[in-house]
This record gives sequence, C-alpha cells and structure tokens, in this order.
Amino acid sequence: MTNGRKDNEDLNRSLVEYENMEKQLEVLLIQKHQLQLQSNEVRHALDELKKASGEVYRSVGAIMLHTTKESAETDLKERQEIIDVKLNAINKQEEKLRSTVMDSQKKLQEKMKEYGKGGSK
Repeated sequence: MTNGRKDNEDLNRSLVEYENMEKQLEVLLIQKHQLQLQSNEVRHALDELKKASGEVYRSVGAIMLHTTKESAETDLKERQEIIDVKLNAINKQEEKLRSTVMDSQKKLQEKMKEYGKGGSK
C-alpha cells in the first residue's frame, strides 16, 4: 500500500506540475497576442503617418498634442523596437516552455501507463 500511495502522490504531483506549465503557456500566448496587436497598431500608424501631410498630433493620455511628423515617426519606431524585443523574448520563452510541456506530457503518459499496470494487478 505504501508504495502504491507514493506512486499515486508522485502521479498527482506530476499532473499538477504539467497543468501549471500549461497555464503558464496560455498566459504567455495571451501576452504574445497582445504584443502582436500593439505591433500591428504601430505599423498601421507608421503607414498612416507616411501618407500624412500637414499637421500631426500625438495622443498623450486623454489629450492630443501637436508634434512634428519626424518626432511622431521616431516615437513610433522606438515603440516598435521595444515591442519587437519583447516579442522575441516571448517567442524564446514559448519555445522553451512548449518543449518542457511536451517532455512533461510524455513522462506523465508513461507514469499513467505504469500506474495503470500496477493498479490492475
């Protein structure tokens, strides 16, 4: 009984760890999606800025401020660089976490098979 209980606790612990990694991956994917949306917005703003002629305004909080086209473009390009760096970091994290999740899933399946064999005796 003691060995069976230990196996059961080990299986439960592995399952909880796997579920936690799945949740981490889900959160990471949500963050990635949000950054991709921001990136699309900045790219769209840069495209519109290139077409703009005349006065340019920038939103700062709840107010609009007059700015130069060059200043607005510089600001948008800096924001895009920051987003790209964050996306790159998240992509690396995602790749590592996916690999860990896959390994954990395989180990968990093996433990479940062994637990099933031990429980049927």
